[in-house]
Amino acid sequence: MARPPGPPLPALLPALLPALLLAAAPPRRPCAPTGLPPDTVLGRPGANVTLSCRAAGLANDTDPVSWELETRRGRRQALGDALPLRGLQRDDAGRYSCRAGGRPLRTLRLLVQEPPEAPRVSCYRRSHDRDVLCEWPLRAKPAPGTRATLWAKRRFAAENATEQQCRYFSKAQKFVCRLKVPPGTDDNQPLVVSTCVRNGAGSAAGEDKIITLSGVLKPDPPLNVTVQALERWPQRLRVSWAYPSSWDPRFYWLRFQVRYRPEPARTFTEVDQVTQTWLDIADAWRGTRHVVQVRAQEEFGHGAWSEWSQEAVGTPWTDPRDLTSELAPFSSQVGRGRGRQRLRGGRGAAPSHHHSLPQFPEGDDGAYGYGATLPPELFGAEPAEEAASGELPGAGGRAGAAPFTFLVAGGSLLLGIALFVGIVARYRRRWGAGGRRGAKPAGAGQHALLPLAPPSPSSPLSETPLLPPASPPAPAPFHVTNLDYFFSGK
Repeated sequence: MARPPGPPLPALLPALLPALLLAAAPPRRPCAPTGLPPDTVLGRPGANVTLSCRAAGLANDTDPVSWELETRRGRRQALGDALPLRGLQRDDAGRYSCRAGGRPLRTLRLLVQEPPEAPRVSCYRRSHDRDVLCEWPLRAKPAPGTRATLWAKRRFAAENATEQQCRYFSKAQKFVCRLKVPPGTDDNQPLVVSTCVRNGAGSAAGEDKIITLSGVLKPDPPLNVTVQALERWPQRLRVSWAYPSSWDPRFYWLRFQVRYRPEPARTFTEVDQVTQTWLDIADAWRGTRHVVQVRAQEEFGHGAWSEWSQEAVGTPWTDPRDLTSELAPFSSQVGRGRGRQRLRGGRGAAPSHHHSLPQFPEGDDGAYGYGATLPPELFGAEPAEEAASGELPGAGGRAGAAPFTFLVAGGSLLLGIALFVGIVARYRRRWGAGGRRGAKPAGAGQHALLPLAPPSPSSPLSETPLLPPASPPAPAPFHVTNLDYFFSGK
């Protein structure tokens, strides 16, 4: 069965147009000046105003008219039916009463106000589970009776706007409005926000602002930022902090940015994409105090960064031995300088010329690098100059170095004696070994003795020679240092 054709689209436009306009229209903004009560006169600062008492109508116009003024300047009186006020100021605001013949006739209230400033709204949300806060600063304190209102509605939704009253904070000098998020609003669904400020002198409406809940996320700054030195790491600092109390890390996380600088420098070094609540700085300056700050943003980059946290300071770890080695030369020089001042101050004579000793770097034991203090004669100090300056030998700056000189001289003497004894002993052993190598071997240059044996009975006695035939002796070397001659006993 075929469906009957519906009405054409042009015929439906007149019925849909009001709904479309309502959905696309901004929220209602009844931004009109607040109504002035009767017997209230409005004047702007710097303007001229004339107050009249005859306007109320008098039975006898000949009665004198007097005014009584109760303003911030105090109480005062004036005469005359018309009271001119030139160049109004805020202190002229107050109550003005007129009398005629002793009877009160009229009481007027004078307001000295300017129209309010047009609001420039900025909205933010401290976390996903908090309401949206919209605020704007003021250049001057608003006049008494100034009211501010905020309207919000979902864009392209056929619904009425919600109305919220704003509060003025005098210390921060700004209006703050708490926006109740409509239930069922998606984080990426746009909202239209409108504001209006009004007082007795006029009204001002702010421009419509389109926001999203995820786009206005702005966490509070991190808390408890601390900077600690790491032992045995002279170029490292550990920075730690905590989540702000308005953000619950059980459901949503934050990412952080850390910036730091050594105190002599003016520019910061920044570290991004920090997901933990701590960071190790690996390029800190040795022995220099650093200033560190941290800020936070939603983990996926939605919204804006928070404000920077309060400054925290810290200094890297320093080896105590380095401090001792740096302070030892300074303390020793200060001690010697004070000793000279005491010795010279007792004599009461100021030297005309003073040849100071050359300053050599000191070692760990407090002595100069060469192990001795050189006498001033090597550097041009004459005895006559010393006598003229009134310094005695062995006093002043050389008094503390004399014991070291004697110790070094004695040690050098002992070392020389020890070296001499060692050299003599070594060469004595060498001479003895050389004499033994040059001595004649035992039996050299003598006849060998043969054992005598009884003659064999079978051989006649005449056949056995008593001595073997003499052989020519082998030429023996001539030894100059023949010690056998001295120790043979001949």
